[in-house]
This record gives sequence, C-alpha cells and structure tokens, in this order.
Amino acid sequence: MTTRTDYLYSYKYDTHYTELCKLEMRQVFGFESNDKVLFSNKKVDPSSSPFIKGRMKVLFQASDYYELLSKVENENIHKEDFAVDYMILEGDTTAFDKRRIIQKDFGYRIEGEPDFQNPGIVFGVCFYDQVWYFGLLTHHNSNWQKHNQKPCSFSNSISINIAKSLVSMASMGNKDIKLLDACCGVGTIMLEASFAGIDIEGCDINWRACKHSRENLEFFHYKAKVYRSDIKELKKTYDAAIVDLPYNLYSYSNDDIALNIIESTAQLSHRIIVVSIADIEEILHSSGLKILDYCTVEKKGKSTFSRKLWVCERG
Repeated sequence: MTTRTDYLYSYKYDTHYTELCKLEMRQVFGFESNDKVLFSNKKVDPSSSPFIKGRMKVLFQASDYYELLSKVENENIHKEDFAVDYMILEGDTTAFDKRRIIQKDFGYRIEGEPDFQNPGIVFGVCFYDQVWYFGLLTHHNSNWQKHNQKPCSFSNSISINIAKSLVSMASMGNKDIKLLDACCGVGTIMLEASFAGIDIEGCDINWRACKHSRENLEFFHYKAKVYRSDIKELKKTYDAAIVDLPYNLYSYSNDDIALNIIESTAQLSHRIIVVSIADIEEILHSSGLKILDYCTVEKKGKSTFSRKLWVCERG
C-alpha cells in the first residue's frame, strides 16, 4: 500500500476567514494549502479547528475507482457496527444518488454488520485531483458551537471561531500543553480550550471580566481557573499564551499598558499569540518578541472593524 501522506483534511470556511485559516494551517501543519484540502503526516483532531470538516487516515488510494474497490476487498476488512461515508471535498460535484451508490459499493466489500445510526467506526471514500481515497474517517464535532449561548458576553468579544483558531494555533495541534489566556475577558478563549481538553488558566485585572469568565465556565461545567490579577503578578510558566489586548468599554488600554501586558506575558511563556486592533509591531519588538507570522481578520458585515493576529516567540 503506497500513499503520499497518512492523513487527508477537508476544510470549510467563509471568505472573511480565509487569512485566519491559512495562518492556522501554517502554525499547525507548517504550510498552507491553496485550496480546502490538505495532506499531512501529522495527526490533528478535526474538532480542534473551527475550519476542519473531517480527517481521513488514508488506507488505500488509486487513480481508478474499481482498482480501489479491489484493494479494499482484498484486504478482507471485518468490522462490526461500521458505516461508510462519502467525504465531499472542495470542487467535488458528485450527485447525491451517485454518492450513495459509492457508499454501498465499499460497504459491500466490508464484512460485518453496519450501523448507520451510531457507528463504532466510520470508513470514508473521496475523490480528489484524479485520485480515489479510502480510509478511516473522523468527523468534526460541532458541539463547541453551544458556546454561542454563553450567559455573559461583551459587545466586542472575539467570536468563538477566532477563539477556537487561536487555541489551535497556540497548541499547534498538541493538547498536552499548559495554556494561559492573559487577558481572559469573559472567557471566550478559555471555553474553546476547555472543550478541546487543554489545560488552560485565565487572568484579568478587571473584576467584572473575571466574574463573567467564571460564570461562563461554570455554565458549561468547565473547571479552568481564573485569576483576578495583574499579569505581572503571576509566578507560573506556560507552554503557550494568548493575549487578546483590551479594547472594550470595560478596559482602558494604551501603548504603555499593552507593552506591560506583553512583556509580562513573555516572562511566563516562550510562545505567545497576540490579538490587537492596532498595528503593534513596534511594541512587540520592544518587548523582545520575534514575530513568526501574522494575519488580519476582518469583521463580517458592513463594519470596517478588524483584528490583527501576531504569532510570536520570545527572543
């Protein structure tokens, strides 16, 4: 069996999130794809990203459809409670009826009793760039979108999509890290890290922000800690940190405050992702950080409001 990579990832994102998704690809996989399909030897949970629809662990591939069917049949796969899904990739216009036929074709090559309602294992089939692929399919778990119903929110809070992508980039697909949300606000970033199973702690100097953050975490039964503290007073270290610089009506900020927050965070973590609404390149350099990557995310709609994301490491 010869494959060009172990995993195939399918992406879905709106146009205004294109640059954010590309940045996430570069940080998690080390490169970006020109379309919404990415091949990599790195295993990443699809639900760690707001943009990955699914992940296939490629078992077989062939340029000919019937050759791929033969490969699967010759493998004598025996699984109970299985299902076969057709993985729709960017540019695939295969009609629904045809997709159902393909699913049945491969399902008949697998021994065992299928379970279409609650399968224990899901096989996937897809067609991309004139090649057919068959493998183990993991779907994106969209339950994190329940965080849109959090009881406390600020008008300028980042969206859960951006928050989830920030966590993905900070962790680079590794859930076994300790993460800091240095200006946690209402805890939007903390909610996404908690859902992903990442050990995260939050800090904010504003008492109202800490109160709302704790209420949101408790609402979804998450146990992450929130410290009401100036970031410079924390004495812990973290594998990565996210800094969403304050800019809403509850928190005043200027260049000196931003520099203090960034410098203090840099003492706690080597890897830092900073979110700002202004160009803070000089502030980042002044704080001793090296900028690794960058993008701008425009707010959807008529507003010209945008956020700048800076991926940095301590120099």
